[in-house]
Amino acid sequence: MAAESASPLQYQSGFGNEFSSEALPGALPQTQNNPKTCPYGLYAEQLSGTHFTAPRVLNRRSWLYRIRPSHTSVRMEEHLPASSATVRRVDTPCTVTPNQLRWRPFPVPSEPVDWVRGLFTLCGTGKAATKEGFAIHVYTCNQSMDTSALANADGDFLIVPQQGALRLKTELGLLDVAPGEIAVVPRGVRFSVVLRCAAARGYVLETFQGHFTLPDLGPIGACSNGLASPRDFLHPVAWYEDVEGVSYQVLHKLEGHLFTAHQTFSPFNVVAWHGNYVPYKYDLARFCPVNAVAFDHPDPSIFTVLTVPGLVPGSPPTADFVIFPPRWLVAEHTFRPPYYHRNTASEHVGDGALRACSHSFPCPPTSRASSTLSARAPFLLTVCQRSLIFYLPPLPPQTLAFMFETTAIPRITPAALGCPAVDRDYYKCWVGLKSHFS
Repeated sequence: MAAESASPLQYQSGFGNEFSSEALPGALPQTQNNPKTCPYGLYAEQLSGTHFTAPRVLNRRSWLYRIRPSHTSVRMEEHLPASSATVRRVDTPCTVTPNQLRWRPFPVPSEPVDWVRGLFTLCGTGKAATKEGFAIHVYTCNQSMDTSALANADGDFLIVPQQGALRLKTELGLLDVAPGEIAVVPRGVRFSVVLRCAAARGYVLETFQGHFTLPDLGPIGACSNGLASPRDFLHPVAWYEDVEGVSYQVLHKLEGHLFTAHQTFSPFNVVAWHGNYVPYKYDLARFCPVNAVAFDHPDPSIFTVLTVPGLVPGSPPTADFVIFPPRWLVAEHTFRPPYYHRNTASEHVGDGALRACSHSFPCPPTSRASSTLSARAPFLLTVCQRSLIFYLPPLPPQTLAFMFETTAIPRITPAALGCPAVDRDYYKCWVGLKSHFS
């Protein structure tokens, strides 16, 4: 058994690369993928993330060489979650609203709750069955998934920790992810979440269609001197558990339903692998912002870290992951807060340490949502304070905020609208705006 080390993990860098890794020398077959007999008596298993005939530039797959295949002879049964308000389908009866919404931080549970059972669906649109749309969740947990693992057959998970560091145990290796970093677990990859502290809280963007990629740079240029650099994305190296005679729960999410089966061995038994369908992490501090240096604000799309392109080239993306990192704001004669606007995008902002935060609201608010073409504006207090500032100093690290952005219209789950964390007085942040016309 390869030990789970407490020392810093090793990674492979790049984005969209062909990677390979082996935890034992010679475990990776050479010259072919599926030999009659694999080294060490391992099983060869392919994991595909796209259809077989997808164009080469889009094709995603990896070959795994494991002690036991992932298939078991045990039937999967539907798993009833501890609360019916945890993971929800977003094509079931949900609510659309033009009103802006805000949720206070979701409390950490008092009873033991792991990452899967701590997921709570806020909103989304589309259907996992037809591979279109997305869902947005939050998570709160205080227990590691020591003897359980999840495979999400619905889509990719982009995980944004807000409180508490995580270790992701995946079939392809280990990832340590702390607040200020993100991780992406592709559709179908089995993983467990191990807490590195007493409790954890954060956000999840789940995309049913396609996979995350880097945005095109356009006139910024192709020198990787702006936004997210491909070399800063880190992928795991092979790591395995050779554990037998245990009761291991394997959870399978399919169309928002959780199914479960028990097996007598660890699912993390991949000794070697190669391919381009791999989980990864990214340190948001490595993002290079591009900003205005004369006047006015660029659109927030200039801060896109990752995007899920639409099916047709040039069509709106399924979703963008955008951040607002520490940076200098030096534009002259410019209204400092985010300007008043209405646009066709729906926005879901998290972490809440934006300078547009209300002084009366406990930071960080878990998230706030604005639907397409609804009016958006900075709070009254923010307008009064920041309109007097000529130059703004760089925003400190704790102000890092992010946004899930899409042109689709999100539907809010009944549980999200009815939970105690909803700020029913959010609209009061704009009370007092008055006419200055003369």
